[in-house]
Amino acid sequence: MSAISRRGALFVLSSPSGAGKTTLARRLLVESPGLTLSVSATTRPKREGEVDGADYHFVTPEGFAAMAAGGALLEHAEVFGLRYGTPRAPVETWLAEGRDVLFDVDWQGARQLRGSALGADVASVFILPPSIAELDRRLRARNLDAPETVARRMAKARDEIAHCPEYDYVVVNDDLDASAATLRAILAAERARRARLTGLDAFLADLT
Repeated sequence: MSAISRRGALFVLSSPSGAGKTTLARRLLVESPGLTLSVSATTRPKREGEVDGADYHFVTPEGFAAMAAGGALLEHAEVFGLRYGTPRAPVETWLAEGRDVLFDVDWQGARQLRGSALGADVASVFILPPSIAELDRRLRARNLDAPETVARRMAKARDEIAHCPEYDYVVVNDDLDASAATLRAILAAERARRARLTGLDAFLADLT
């Protein structure tokens, strides 16, 4: 397929917090050459070990508002009082170059991406936990949030899961290796989608 030039895909992953989305996204980036992570802008405070520009673009609320008002964001959403959004310019460049872009966003962001001018480029995957009890266990085991925050995330999880039917694909993350393999297979299929193959006519002309 590398002989045929193509347009990149917006590969969107969403899940309730604790379902394994971030871990799977990191694996997919390592195991899938040609995949680039879209780094979101956020008003969230930087956590220990995070790097500005690599994990997130950390901005002030005023700076974020200016980006949103100026059309510099493809999508943006508010989660637990904090704002997250995707810078537009690098994504448009990568797609035109045939590079696939990975998005780690919630259902609000995924919906905005589908409704944007780049909606035809979207391939979306919703990652589910094997059970609500397991989701609760994972959130408590990672020790990142206070108990009241975990309780809020669990309350929000059911609402997030209700948006699963909006997605193209669904992966139940009960086994990390199997889930990662499924995501690689979905990405491979999307890369071969005929509508993305901008150089197909020229390639066929050479064959015939």
